[in-house]
Amino acid sequence: MDFLIVLAALCFLMFVAYRGYSVILFAPVAALGAVLLTDPAQVAPMFTGLFMDKMVGFVKLYFPVFLLGAIFGKVIELSGFSKSIVSAVIDLVGRERAMLSIVAVCGVLTYGGVSLFVVVFAVYPFAAEMFRQGGIPKRLIPGTIALGAFTFTMDSLPGTPQIQNIIPTTFFKTDIYAAPWLGTIGAVFILIAGLAYLEWRRRQAAAAGEGYGTDLVNEPEPFESAKLANPLIAILPLVLVGVMNKVFTVLIPGFYGKSHSFVPAVIGKAAPVVQEVSKIAAIWAVEGALLIGILTVFVFAGKTVIGRFAEGSKAAIAGALLASMNTASEYGFGAVIAALPGFLVVANTLTAIPNPLVNEAITVTALAGITGSASGGMSIALAAMSETFIQNAQAAGIPLEVFHRVASMASGGMDTLPHNGAVITLLAVTGLTHRVSYRDIFAITLIKTSAVFVVIAAYYLTGIV
Repeated sequence: MDFLIVLAALCFLMFVAYRGYSVILFAPVAALGAVLLTDPAQVAPMFTGLFMDKMVGFVKLYFPVFLLGAIFGKVIELSGFSKSIVSAVIDLVGRERAMLSIVAVCGVLTYGGVSLFVVVFAVYPFAAEMFRQGGIPKRLIPGTIALGAFTFTMDSLPGTPQIQNIIPTTFFKTDIYAAPWLGTIGAVFILIAGLAYLEWRRRQAAAAGEGYGTDLVNEPEPFESAKLANPLIAILPLVLVGVMNKVFTVLIPGFYGKSHSFVPAVIGKAAPVVQEVSKIAAIWAVEGALLIGILTVFVFAGKTVIGRFAEGSKAAIAGALLASMNTASEYGFGAVIAALPGFLVVANTLTAIPNPLVNEAITVTALAGITGSASGGMSIALAAMSETFIQNAQAAGIPLEVFHRVASMASGGMDTLPHNGAVITLLAVTGLTHRVSYRDIFAITLIKTSAVFVVIAAYYLTGIV
């Protein structure tokens, strides 16, 4: 019964998200409905002590990232830099390769350490302009961005600095370059299969005479100047965001140390405010990099941007608020579901799978799907079962680097179900709905989930790591 309650809550939330209802409203309804059916006395304590605590904690940490990412995307759009880059790329690779170009840009940014949420805001103006000029349906943009930002550069390629590749290092005592050959094999599989699928969908639309679309929402504002910026100047803010993110990631811990404290200047005695820098340095680095990117746009195109910045920034802020609150609600939902007995039933059942790598892959991807979070599902799975995985690795003679790569890639498998925060953010930013665009996101989800088992098969067939 406990398991059915968890399953019902998950199915309900996926259903309302797919139907277009706000998860800000229905995530707590789904989570607390499950609590009500499990233990009615825990509804109020779970809501205040767990759901709201996790939701507010997410906003506290990540809202500035959403906000600066939205502003960055907006000034890139208002400056005409997006149109300049798109024109240059089209001249270089042709209109028919717009999807490959967007996947490549997303991949470069995420592999450079830029948060996938930021990538959505930053790349959307380019994608919209490129798809419009190429006559490709706008509804294919979410699947294209998902392939570039949510898959091979997030958790497959060795060395990616995304959190999904960092979490396993603390459990398996590995590093982010674990199992480089297996990771590369998985990344190549995802990229080839994903691009083949998207190209098939593009050809289908072209054969049906479908163009970019009309009566669309959240469309980037048209750039009216006759003269476009030099493409090298236009791409400079994007390059600086990636480079400065890496620079700040190195400099911030060295400047502040492991922790930093200060005493607020208020009347009376005040306790020192202590900040553990190691837990926040990556977020500070992204925020600093985005600020430099925004300032760079103003340096080179300030006159163009300032005239429309007041209204443009309001739209960007509204988008950032909606996206961050959607994702925060999902975070709260996942925390509540993970605290219920039914979730423990799922976790315990998964331990019965005999093959150690398949066991790990299915456990991590299942929990990521239930919680709607790649990092959340993997953290729960490894916190509960990492010792078992290590024992299985030693018994079977499998290097822990393989377990690292399988866990990382599996976390980015079924996490992108309809209630996933990144999916909802992507659709909100692009102005599309689950009904219109989720089919393609789910196809990419199936491809990247399959890649985990391709990697496991490659290891058993060749022994390559």
